[in-house]
Amino acid sequence: MTNKSILDELLSAGRGMASKGEDYAAGKLGVGGAQTERGAMLKGAAGGALAAGALTLLLGSGAGRGVLKLGGLAALGGLAYNAYKNYADKKQDSGAPLQIEAKEEHQIVNLSDAAAEKRSRALLAAMISAAKADGHIDDSERQIIETRMRGLEGLDSAFVKAELAKPVNPQEIAALADGPQAASEIYALSALVVEVDHPAERLYLNDLAAALKLDPELAREIESATAKV
Repeated sequence: MTNKSILDELLSAGRGMASKGEDYAAGKLGVGGAQTERGAMLKGAAGGALAAGALTLLLGSGAGRGVLKLGGLAALGGLAYNAYKNYADKKQDSGAPLQIEAKEEHQIVNLSDAAAEKRSRALLAAMISAAKADGHIDDSERQIIETRMRGLEGLDSAFVKAELAKPVNPQEIAALADGPQAASEIYALSALVVEVDHPAERLYLNDLAAALKLDPELAREIESATAKV
């Protein structure tokens, strides 16, 4: 499997997990036993974001549930592009110049195989980084996540392990964007992962938007779109 197909599976399968709830999630993680035991494992594996399919990071207080409802890469690319279009229309109506221009053909699902792989790797890194933004994934939780990833066919577990171990660095994530549409997709996915009202995660999104050089109005438009997922 490619990075693109793995990421698409994660985002697509999350919708089923969101609708079926904790029992389904526990089954995906292979967690059985008493409710207290399952709750502890689920909480330990949570963190905001990589969800469903073979790789499932379950969510604790509600952060990241937008990711579970998203439905796939096509939905992510469309959400980011439509948010940009709304932003651009408002700019045009006000007579203000556009600082960036996102293009429909640059959505991840419209890219060539090589470009889609590069974008998918950037989005995976962005998802992991955003999931760590509140600082609550400790060593034991990281070990659970890594253990669950080892059996995933096609997943570069060494890459994911390295991303989990890195300090949170929104500037490094922003550097992975190769254009306006990529920047919008990275920001949209990050906004879907975090709890935007959590102070640390709010700060992370603000720093990411600045590093991506997103117009604050565009960042707000993207967040408005993700809040409706």
